Amino acid sequence: MSGNLIIISSPSGGGKGTLINKVLDASPDIALSISYTTRKIRQGEENGREYFFVSRGEFELMIAKGEFLEHATVHGNYYGTSLAQVKEVMEKGKDIILEIDVQGAEAVFAKMPDVVSIFILPPSYSVLESRLTKRGTEKGDEIAVRLRNSFAEIEKYSSFRYCIVNDDIQRASESIRGIIEAERNRTDRQLEVITDILRSFEEAKTSR
Repeated sequence: MSGNLIIISSPSGGGKGTLINKVLDASPDIALSISYTTRKIRQGEENGREYFFVSRGEFELMIAKGEFLEHATVHGNYYGTSLAQVKEVMEKGKDIILEIDVQGAEAVFAKMPDVVSIFILPPSYSVLESRLTKRGTEKGDEIAVRLRNSFAEIEKYSSFRYCIVNDDIQRASESIRGIIEAERNRTDRQLEVITDILRSFEEAKTSR
């Protein structure tokens, strides 16, 4: 049985990264897709852990080779998801989370409409602004761009199957885990297993 592709998106500062880390810590059977980006590496980050950091030239070469499931320009930088990485994990029967922006999510929806999609909403604009300011990873002008972009990003919530308000990290992360578990148990995702079970009943019935 193939694993599920799970998209988690939010405006910048919505807390999706923190929530995903909590989900992964509690769920070793879920993998995280490591995106490629051309943005500068931040203090405390490692290449290959948060992102694969590449030059614009390298990224554009990967686009030309068709190596991305999706890619987009966000806040002036390229971001993209490796198609090979996602396929490899799913073919092993393992779920994989994509932490991507709404542009990237829409690109995936067009190719794979049955993905599990979760949108993370901040409790309010003021909370989003406070989180972006306090995390200290961007300068004032960069924060302004992200806040300005959030108005359009927040309107995309209705494109997602699930929506979670990130007002409490523990509750929100547990909600994500609950969604993932429920999706695993959907009837249409278990047809192979169900068929084998029904076959065992048929065999038992004919042998009686």
